[in-house]
Amino acid sequence: MDKVDAIVIGAGAVGLAVAAALSRILPNVLVVDKNSGFGEETSSRNSEVIHAGIYYPQGSLKAQCCVEGKQALYTYCEERNIPHKKIGKLIVAQTPEEEAYLSTALEKARTNGVDDVRRVTASALSTMEPFLCATAGLLSPSTGIVDVHSYMQSLLAEIEVNKGQFIGQTYMESATVSDSGFKVAFNSQGEKVRLACRYLINSAGLKSEAVARNIDGMPECHISTVHWCRGHYFSYAGRSPFSRLIYPVPEASGAGLGIHATLDLGGQLKFGPDTEYIDHLAYGVSPRLAPKFTEAIKRYFPALDEARLMPAYSGIRPKLQGPGEAVQDFEIQAEDDHGVKGLVNLFGIESPGITASLAIAERVVQRLYLGEDSSV
Repeated sequence: MDKVDAIVIGAGAVGLAVAAALSRILPNVLVVDKNSGFGEETSSRNSEVIHAGIYYPQGSLKAQCCVEGKQALYTYCEERNIPHKKIGKLIVAQTPEEEAYLSTALEKARTNGVDDVRRVTASALSTMEPFLCATAGLLSPSTGIVDVHSYMQSLLAEIEVNKGQFIGQTYMESATVSDSGFKVAFNSQGEKVRLACRYLINSAGLKSEAVARNIDGMPECHISTVHWCRGHYFSYAGRSPFSRLIYPVPEASGAGLGIHATLDLGGQLKFGPDTEYIDHLAYGVSPRLAPKFTEAIKRYFPALDEARLMPAYSGIRPKLQGPGEAVQDFEIQAEDDHGVKGLVNLFGIESPGITASLAIAERVVQRLYLGEDSSV
């Protein structure tokens, strides 16, 4: 049986970041994905925003990894000439209740170490963004946008320079724990393949629960239920009325950040995502969603031209909370949690997963005891 040092299941932004980090330490790292290419699911169907770290509870993995990952991602992009821009974001309120939320968010940002966020008055907002309608806001200057595909390409290039490898169209059918690590069975482009590895990382995103259930010896009590939550996006034809990202106050349910306005690096304006829990993977965007989007957008952009609003795409997020349940944190499970040496499960890596990806990768390395002070 052929043997590698580590196998990473899932070649999204997080899986690639983990594989890149491991490839700096281990000589033979393999990252596999059931799709033919890398990043074909959640990582390619999102807002491409570099988040600041404002919304998440103090001390949570989301807060820590977002703040650490943001700086790491900006540095990585600068060093490798990955297209990105620190465009800034406005979180805007329209009611006294929403203005009260801004005060809470500002305090939360500061406790998370995001010290550049500041209040903005209605008059200042009208100067900054003349088409915006809001009574008050928060400015987050360190929020940005990034070409996620180029970022993932760079991670893959680093893996390959370090003698690692990516293989697509490869499903993990099962894994069993052995004395020296794991024996893993794959279906790779129709062929049965078996590999041995010392370290196994489950970064399968939407399929992370299914992958964990196919690991013989993984305690079922530690397998988290992953809920699929689809978010739709609409594009806006023509020149954007905004120069920054515009976010309403987040949904009270905590399921999402509301239908916000984001720009890509080409200046294309899009609105989304909404939130819709689903039980099967489907990416269609119905034109019938337009009235819901119109109503939400007109709260902060009353001059919206509905004829310029077009269905664009959707993305599906792997959430650990179901409808109406309390928002859950990222889960980075290692031996200390589930008792299986050499195994790391990543559950619920949704937003801000791309921003946090390099910080998550560093934690995976640490949880495998592969840090600077440990021997391999």
